[in-house]
Amino acid sequence: MQTLQKSLPSMGCGTWAWGNQLLWGYDESMDDQLQAVFNLCVNNGVTLFDTGDSYGTGRLNGRSELLLGRFNREYLGSNKENICIATKLAAYPWRWTRQSMVKACKSSAQRLGKNVDLVQMHWSTANYAPWQEVGLLDGLADLYEQGLVKGVGLSNYGPKQLKQVQKKFAERGVPITTLQVQYSLLSTYPVTQLGLKDLCDELGIKLIAYSPLALGLLTGKYSEQGPLPKGIRGLLFRQILPGMRSLLGCLQEVSQSRNKTMSQVAINWCICKETIPIPGAKSVEQARENIGALGWQLNVSEIAELDKAAANVGKKMVQNIFQTK
Repeated sequence: MQTLQKSLPSMGCGTWAWGNQLLWGYDESMDDQLQAVFNLCVNNGVTLFDTGDSYGTGRLNGRSELLLGRFNREYLGSNKENICIATKLAAYPWRWTRQSMVKACKSSAQRLGKNVDLVQMHWSTANYAPWQEVGLLDGLADLYEQGLVKGVGLSNYGPKQLKQVQKKFAERGVPITTLQVQYSLLSTYPVTQLGLKDLCDELGIKLIAYSPLALGLLTGKYSEQGPLPKGIRGLLFRQILPGMRSLLGCLQEVSQSRNKTMSQVAINWCICKETIPIPGAKSVEQARENIGALGWQLNVSEIAELDKAAANVGKKMVQNIFQTK
């Protein structure tokens, strides 16, 4: 078993919002609060932080990595030795050589003030430019061979692609540590239809579940009556909420009998499915709520009830356009 994989916690923290003004309304006055989120997470054993070199809008590009680098340097509490910063490198159209991936990772390391622990391919270009991926994947393997990263992971890959990459990497002695997909009670497709969990188990890869709360739809904070978030999220919520009444009812029932919140139940469901959920947190309250998903487990009948309710949802969560077969 890979050393890095063994040290991964049962839940991580997503940092997409850290620097994103467009979707999450970030501004620099939030930095102290985000540092408190980082400290609280690490102190409670949530030591995996998922970021990307494309995180941070406009002039704030790379902001998430810069903040993580600073918080990591300044953190002096427990579990410091287990902190794992996982960066996803974007498959930008101008990146197509193996050197471009090595260079991108070195830029991330510069922003972090340390080597990237786990480097991930942000998405596959198989759906639109399959030729581009050859160099990018070679570059990813180069990073591992050159000792610039502790582990290599993929994001938004389906079984067919995953098998191909695994074979290619195995020939070079490069193990795949993790695969990251959109997975939640509203997005079971990667596991139930693509069969990715079984394949990952077979190949010794850990499955990371991003968006485990489906952009907030599974928190119980939103209803058809409103108010709903502004912009794209609001439009999406309007379409999905009517079809998830029975799922929200089931979540509420389980959360009440467990004396937990609906968010905590939804995150715990991901953990029970043997994935590592990475819910985001912009405030100490959110981080504290996420941490409340740890230290207990749903029982078999609760999981079965939730599975059944999830299967009957009218309109499911929109799949990431980069998710491959």
